[in-house]
Amino acid sequence: MTPLELNQKGFEALIAALGYADAVRFIKQFDMGTGDYTKDRDRWLNALGLDDIWADLKQQQVPKE
Repeated sequence: MTPLELNQKGFEALIAALGYADAVRFIKQFDMGTGDYTKDRDRWLNALGLDDIWADLKQQQVPKE
């Protein structure tokens, strides 16, 4: 079976099990997105210092009553 045939049969199986609309919704969950998450993550995390992280944690703490 070629990759195209596999793709077609797989989508047909999803349609049979979920209906067309939910099959499309299921497939859309696997969007690869855009950009380079690893590079972006390094840039975001390198911009934060330990003091910034500690201050954010303290701000998020809920006082115990």
